[in-house]
Amino acid sequence: MRRITIRGLLARKLRLALTALAIILGVTFVTGTLVLGDTLNSTFNSLIGTAYQHVSFQIRGVSELKGGSNAAISGSDRRPIPASILPAVRKLDGVSYAWGAVQGSAQFVQRNGNAIGGGRTTTLGFGFDPNAQLSPYRLVEGRAPHGPGEVVMDRGTATKYHYRIGDTVLIDLPNSAEHFRITGIVTFGNDSNLAGITLAGFDEATAQRLFNLTGHYNTISVLSASGADTVRLQQQIEAVLPHGVQVVSGQQLVNELTSAIDNELSFISTLLLIFALIALLVGGFTIYNTFSITVGQRTRELALLRVVGASRRQLFRSVLGEAAITGFVAALIGLGMGVLAALGLKALLGAFGIDLPSSPLVFKARTPVVAIAVGVGVTVLSAIVPARRAVRIAPVAALVDPSGERPERLRGRRGIVGGVAAAIAVVAVAAGVAGAQVGLVGIGALAAMFAVAALAPAVARPLADVLGRPLALRLGVAGRLGRANAMRSPRRTAQTAAALMIGLTLVSTIAVLGASLSTSVTQSVDTAINADYIITGNGGFSRSVVSAVSHLPGVTTATTIYRGQFEFRGSLGSLTAASPQNLAETVNLQVTTGRASAAMAAGELLIDSNTARSDNLHVGSVVPVRFAQTGSTTMRIGGIFKPNPLVGSFVTGDRYFIPHFHSPQPGAVLLRTAPGTPDLNPKLNNHILVPYANVSSKTKAQFEQDEQKSINQLLGLVYVLLALAVVIAMIGIVNTLMLSVFERTREIGLLRAVGMERRQVRWMVRAESVIIAVFGAVVGIVVGTGLGLALASSLRNNNVTAVSVPVGTLVIFLVLAALLGLAAASWPARRAARLDVLRAIATE
Repeated sequence: MRRITIRGLLARKLRLALTALAIILGVTFVTGTLVLGDTLNSTFNSLIGTAYQHVSFQIRGVSELKGGSNAAISGSDRRPIPASILPAVRKLDGVSYAWGAVQGSAQFVQRNGNAIGGGRTTTLGFGFDPNAQLSPYRLVEGRAPHGPGEVVMDRGTATKYHYRIGDTVLIDLPNSAEHFRITGIVTFGNDSNLAGITLAGFDEATAQRLFNLTGHYNTISVLSASGADTVRLQQQIEAVLPHGVQVVSGQQLVNELTSAIDNELSFISTLLLIFALIALLVGGFTIYNTFSITVGQRTRELALLRVVGASRRQLFRSVLGEAAITGFVAALIGLGMGVLAALGLKALLGAFGIDLPSSPLVFKARTPVVAIAVGVGVTVLSAIVPARRAVRIAPVAALVDPSGERPERLRGRRGIVGGVAAAIAVVAVAAGVAGAQVGLVGIGALAAMFAVAALAPAVARPLADVLGRPLALRLGVAGRLGRANAMRSPRRTAQTAAALMIGLTLVSTIAVLGASLSTSVTQSVDTAINADYIITGNGGFSRSVVSAVSHLPGVTTATTIYRGQFEFRGSLGSLTAASPQNLAETVNLQVTTGRASAAMAAGELLIDSNTARSDNLHVGSVVPVRFAQTGSTTMRIGGIFKPNPLVGSFVTGDRYFIPHFHSPQPGAVLLRTAPGTPDLNPKLNNHILVPYANVSSKTKAQFEQDEQKSINQLLGLVYVLLALAVVIAMIGIVNTLMLSVFERTREIGLLRAVGMERRQVRWMVRAESVIIAVFGAVVGIVVGTGLGLALASSLRNNNVTAVSVPVGTLVIFLVLAALLGLAAASWPARRAARLDVLRAIATE
């Protein structure tokens, strides 16, 4: 049986190649995701090791917030520590060297006024430590900075933007933009910069002044002397530290940062793996359909094997053996292509604004194991049902002509499974929408896909009839025969279209959700902002911007917006603050209970109605809160407003906000102008805001467009990732049509013998392909639209305030499906048209 299995595979090379292609693409995606994730983890772990390889201890503020990985990486949940600690630590026995670290945001500005870097998270300013043994920064050219007007620049930025020692560069800083002279070029370890982050190094006093840390440090790094008792030294350091300051070992620090970065990067890997699994699921449908058809075509062959003594177990193993070999070969090819896929995924994420550091690819030992296990596993699982059908073939079938096709009905078991799945889908989706539970909607969506796959044959024949009529009218005999072929075997038509159904269900769901998000943003801006101009920056900007724009002629009200993290009743949240004076002129909070301006001026907290309802709070309630810089306190609820995604769930006055945060930077400034005031945008963007990198002014309409653009950019990334599933679905259609041409060889030969032209044969196959593709698209779009509406409705507590159906987009999907069906039929159609008439008629 092993030899028969191998010979059977080699005798059907084309089918093998097409079947393997579907799984190759899925395994390629999985491998690329694993390689990219391992590469990123290795890169950042190496950077952490470089930064802290010689740090024996770090002195830092105690973490005040239950922060996530972002807080752990940035240190935003810790207070600055007094500079007086440093001399006391340096005097301790066993301390070889200690350095007080200061850092903040410092963004270089090009000579043409354009910003370098993406914002605060990618533009690091720091106090330069000249001690190469402790500092991760290496001075490779020039000298260290001395005095208020000097800076060192990372080699990556200097090379890319053509800066040299002695040049003057403008740097955007928390309080203002200032010019500095470049005195040196630095690297981060052996790398030109810190994973793409720009580096601006100042002397200690200058850094403290620029980042509002005079008399303080962010942390103190300690290098122990050779042979020192580290346990005793840590105890000595603890003894000189004031309350609220702690010391940790360098190894503990590395472990914390490594864990935090791994958590951050896991989001990217998880997201990509989800799309890889979707591609594998669609590939599984293709494999299942292919093996189902080929088992039907090999009825006589399998029956003859039974006649000559093959047992049912041997036939079952033979079919699964074909699947295992196919999956193994496909997995090996996909494994090799996965390395290139990792580079492609990295470039794709970069094209959509997710910049990742450049580094050599990391190929771990578990990657090939996972790739082969996935490839073989999916293929074998997809072939189990066809294999079970194969063993049920009776030996007498060897004497019967299997070419005749009989009408099919929906099998009882399939109908029961599909009905149960449909019932589960309806109940779960309804419960999820009613209770705003996204998880329930997700369960309902999975059940709906199983229901569609099971019940699709019941509607395949009537839908193929309806969808094929225009082609029958347009193409004549070829169109009618193509329509008849699609109607002839409803189960095959449904199985062939199943992969495309799943793909377009997901695409349509995302399209509806994206349209709903876009509509929600537009409505939120319209209802929440009364200002004429919105000034924003990437991650905050200098406070000097506020005074520069608020005194312009024609400006009647300027509202400054701040954002920061705090703990609300033990949970991490985002607090928005605004100046309450004339607040209604620029912001419409839609307060339902209480008075917004009075409450904010009094330092009280405004919460949205969702928070009030879930936490059973009302005006007058006193709640515990905690800030990273000032610790625990309480706030009185002064008002409740309608949900607003632009301001978040928590709002207070800026006078209360600012003392609880270390040197907070404005996140936005809202301007209201007097009637008849000329357009201020040219003056703001071309003159006043030029010195401030990444800060710009927009009208309300422009702000709405930018928000919608961000949503569309994310949707574009999702569409590109889902496109692989659609490609695999089209491979399934090609595969089915090729098999259909093979089993209808004699039929096509007879049609050619009675006068059908080659052109008509080609259009017959194309018509069948288009009907199958449009059938899958119609079902997928209908189901996906319903799931998208349910998903958007279940997110009403998460800033999705409106539902919308992008009819034009869905119509485009339908047209694209028809065109893809036409393209998928090109090869099978040409193959059918080139069949030799006499040989085709003689085929049994």
